[in-house]
This record gives sequence, structure tokens and C-alpha cells, in this order.
Amino acid sequence: MSDPLAQVVELLRPRAVFAKSISGAGAWGVRYSEFGEPGFCVVLEGRCLLTVAGHAPITLEQGDFILLPSTPAFTLSGFTPVDPPVRDPKLAPRGTNEAHHPQNEDPDVRMLGGNFVFASPDTALLGSLLPDVVHVRDVGRLAVLVQLVREEGIASRPGKELVLTRLVEVLLIEALRNTSGVHAPPGLLRGLADPRLAPVLQQMHERIEQPWTVDRLAKAAALSRSAFFDRFTRNVGLSPMEYLRAWRMAVAKDLLSRRDLGMAEIAERIGYGSASAFSTAFSRYAGRPPGQYARLPAG
Repeated sequence: MSDPLAQVVELLRPRAVFAKSISGAGAWGVRYSEFGEPGFCVVLEGRCLLTVAGHAPITLEQGDFILLPSTPAFTLSGFTPVDPPVRDPKLAPRGTNEAHHPQNEDPDVRMLGGNFVFASPDTALLGSLLPDVVHVRDVGRLAVLVQLVREEGIASRPGKELVLTRLVEVLLIEALRNTSGVHAPPGLLRGLADPRLAPVLQQMHERIEQPWTVDRLAKAAALSRSAFFDRFTRNVGLSPMEYLRAWRMAVAKDLLSRRDLGMAEIAERIGYGSASAFSTAFSRYAGRPPGQYARLPAG
């Protein structure tokens, strides 16, 4: 069976990651304005406080990993109330380390933070399918992966881009597979945590070209049509056919960006009976016809 999480990460085509060390001691804090792209942080030593806009504060401890799929405004700080300075991550030089303490003072916390860069033309996909904040507690493999990514990014070795791509893919999948979806907000993680919906999502991903209907999907879930529709919509956040269309369009965008397939073949691969039917559906979804989309500069 297909692995929807792995497919989403693969479709995003991660090609780079930028990371920097962040440390703090005493009464310290820094507020970052909205970034809009996937960001992460792993705590190497100590403890600190993370406050993401719209969410309750989270105490981060050694070994914790945070993934922010769309990185809204957030604050990192110690536990003494302060009025933190605001920084725009879009303006900060990549890889510039941050030390929020005097040079001669040992830090209370050391972290590695940064952001991912994707080659996919549909990077909003990750943010739309996952919780705003993915918090994984004490999974040592993640800290090791982040460190490997950082070391590979700094070094100049043969095959660097390929190694970075694979490491970032593994890092993202490892973070997501260690996240409990049972109590997550509606999205792919929560859908995959439901034993009735997980096989259905897997089939939708594995056999995207099939003429799926709500009745067929409900049968695969061993639920009545109405019970399946309600359960899927409540857990995934989209109706079954809305989710299927969104996934088909994400795959179509990827295929169009590669520019090596004709419209008829793309239409057949994602479940449309003709190039014209695909063109109509794509235009409604993306706001422009697929031929025009395919001519856009690569991401």
C-alpha cells in the first residue's frame, strides 16, 4: 500500500535546508514575525519556552523537535517575562547564529533551528494537511538527522545535493511518523490515525487514477455512506471528493512542472477521462489552464 505521508514529502521535493544555532540565558527572548515556509527547531541542551501565535505556550526540553509547516509568528524565550525584540526571518542572513546572552556566560539552552526549501510548485500542500505545530518529544534520531543535515550543508562533498535531499525527506517523515494524529486538528495525520480511514487514504493515494465515488470509498472503510462521509470530513477537514481533487491537483502540478508528459497522459494518470475534462477541472482549481501553468518558471 502507498504511504500518503511519504508521498506528500516526496511530492514537495525538498532540496535544501538552512540551519543555525540559537542559544539563550537568563532573561532573554526573541519574537520572529510570520515566515510562511516550513521551519523547525530541535533542542540540543536545556529548556526554553515556545509561544506560537494562536496557541498556548509550550515548554521545550532537551531532545524536543518542533515542525511549523507554515511558520506563523512565534516567540522563543526563557522563563522570565521580557519584552522581546522582533526579528523578520526573511531579512536575516541565512545560517547566522544567534546568541541571546553575554559572550562570557554559559547558555541555559542551545537549539538548532532553521527552515526547509522545496522545489515543488505546491509547497502550501504541507501546511494544508498538517497541524500548525508538530511537537515531537525526545526522539534522538531527529537530533541526529538535523545534525547530519547541518554538517552536509556546510561541507563541499560530491553528491551533496542528493544527500541533502534524502536526509531532509527522512527528517520530515521521521518527525511526522512520531507525531500522534489522534488528538491532532483535522488533517492528514488525524485521518491516518483513524483505523477506518487510513486504508481509504492509502487507496486514494495508491490508485489515484481510479473512478472513486463516495460509495466506493465508504465500502472500503466498511462504513455506511453517511457515516463515512461525516467521519472523513470531521477527521481530514475536507470531504472525501474534495480531498481526492486536492491530491489529484497536487500531483498534476508536479507532473506539469516536470514538462515531460502530454496533457492526455497526465489526465489519465490522475483519473480524468480526457485532456479536456482535466483542463476544465485544473482551471477551476488553480485559476489558470494547465498549459499556462506548465509554462511558468520552475520553482
